Amino acid sequence: MELFKETCLKCSKVITEAYSTSFTLGIKTLDKKFHAPIYAIYGFVRCADEIVDTFHDFDKRKLLSDFRKQTFEAIETGISLNPVLHAFQCVVKQYQIEEDLIEAFLKSMEMDLDDQVYDKTLYQEYIYGSAEVVGLMCLRVFCEGDRDMYERLKKPAASLGAAFQKVNFLRDMKSDYKDRGRVYFPKVEFKTFNNSSKAEIEADILKDFREAYLGIMALPRSARMGVYLAYVYYLKLFRKIQDLPATHILQERVRVPDNTKLALLLSSYLKFRLNAI
Repeated sequence: MELFKETCLKCSKVITEAYSTSFTLGIKTLDKKFHAPIYAIYGFVRCADEIVDTFHDFDKRKLLSDFRKQTFEAIETGISLNPVLHAFQCVVKQYQIEEDLIEAFLKSMEMDLDDQVYDKTLYQEYIYGSAEVVGLMCLRVFCEGDRDMYERLKKPAASLGAAFQKVNFLRDMKSDYKDRGRVYFPKVEFKTFNNSSKAEIEADILKDFREAYLGIMALPRSARMGVYLAYVYYLKLFRKIQDLPATHILQERVRVPDNTKLALLLSSYLKFRLNAI
């Protein structure tokens, strides 16, 4: 069983490395004991996200329904022949990740199956399920059973997940609308999106970043570097978006070049070694 578990965890690592260079970089700067469980969480989240975002030639609703059923069966029985789900259920049990977090995540994925007009309530529900709960799952791992620490850091961890997701929404406005017919921000129309509505969204994201930073500084040192690196990467992406007019966001996906990512890694590592973070 141990060989099977280790093999399944490696599968989640392969998925993470294939889909996200930035998160892979962040995970590698965590203490080694956190690598496998965070890869497992990412692998689970990525598979569900791929169902709703890219499997257009298949019955996505059935695939997601089956994925949900198999997820909770794996958690209940302690085994799955799906390597991603077996790795994930191991982490859920080891770190006592609440099933209501998993339910909220899968509910947000279901929301992506239908054309939605997002009012404030639906938007907040979607952000919570698609992003904040992922931050909370990771926090469960970083706290290693310390319930007091978890309770103290819940809000900033959720804020970090929310900031990441909202930045993604801004970055991906064109593809979300053109490819999937979605605009997540409430009261925002793609065709009338302007600098004023962009600035309002950015002010909300800044509040999330500020709260998240306070939580990062209170994380155990074994987790702080990796989370801080993800934070500074997304903050850099956000600042690039801030500097551009709304019309640019609607026409082109903003990116952070690989050499900039490397510079962020080096500067973050130096700060970490000097105990500046």
